[in-house]
Amino acid sequence: MMPTKILTSPASQIAVALADNAEAVCRHYLSKGHREGRYWLVGDVRNTPGRSLYVRLSASPDGRGAAGKWTDAQSDDHGDLLDVIAASRQCRTLRETLDEARHFLSLPMPPPMENKPFRKAKAPTGTPEAARRLCAAAKPIGSSLVRTYLASRHITDLTGCEALHYHPHCWYRASDDDEPDVRPAWPAMIAAVTDLDGSVTGVHRTWLALDGSAKAPVAYPRRAMGDLLGNGVRFGRAGPVMMAGEGIETMLSLRQVMPVMPAIAGLSAAHLAAILFPAGLKRLYVARDDDPAGAAALKTLTQRAIPAGIEIVPLEPSLGDFNDDLMAFGRDRLVAGLRVQLRAEDAAYFLTVG
Repeated sequence: MMPTKILTSPASQIAVALADNAEAVCRHYLSKGHREGRYWLVGDVRNTPGRSLYVRLSASPDGRGAAGKWTDAQSDDHGDLLDVIAASRQCRTLRETLDEARHFLSLPMPPPMENKPFRKAKAPTGTPEAARRLCAAAKPIGSSLVRTYLASRHITDLTGCEALHYHPHCWYRASDDDEPDVRPAWPAMIAAVTDLDGSVTGVHRTWLALDGSAKAPVAYPRRAMGDLLGNGVRFGRAGPVMMAGEGIETMLSLRQVMPVMPAIAGLSAAHLAAILFPAGLKRLYVARDDDPAGAAALKTLTQRAIPAGIEIVPLEPSLGDFNDDLMAFGRDRLVAGLRVQLRAEDAAYFLTVG
């Protein structure tokens, strides 16, 4: 997120100018969204269709919300319109982002930099390269706080969870909603986002309390970065029968009673709707969350699957999601609820005895 309090910097001045033209910026860079009231709604900062990300088009009457600020309700990420431009145009440096913004605002370009020593640029924050670096720096979950945290969610069988890693000191970017003295780093569960070939394209971070008993006490304890569209966090090897859902904990909860069914966590409703289908897939169980975004993702997936000859079967939780069900009712009742929703042959093969 670009700082907006120091208004003397070029970036801050341009961010303010973009905020003054927030709707025009959204119509240009987030063209697959639409306006609803004071907000622009779209799937994510990369202009994916959907409703997860909302941009404030004008300041709130109470002065607490500034124009141009956005929040992704699924990933809990947030930022300003410079972040939108950087993501939608895949800018690799702040200078590229500012030049693009100046062009949009019809502002004069700065003089070219001369006689500056060349420095190899590090991978920009949020890119697949940065995601791969973070994965490489993380450790196997072993007996780490990741296991402690997942156990607190009644998730103990981690068969096929090679996508999950542990980072003891993962940097946390504080937001305006955090306490002034928030810690700059926390232990974190790092989940690798991969494409159909198994290449890491992004990561999902869940910051944890220092004892692993819960999520970290920060404003946004979950964030994703990298190339997420079409990809996901994968558990088990792809096969003709699989399941997919939004959240990591949702899919891990289902795998407590179906440990050998391959699974994909899309990380948001918009990204679940866009997952790419593995070769040979015949039937996909969709563990949708019980909300309008979950219903929309199921509808989109069904429309995409029919031409590919893939059967879509919804899995409905009793509560908000399947982790809620697991924690509230236990494994036996989760098995009973799934048995009547699965195809008979899949229930016989995949479900553990309840």
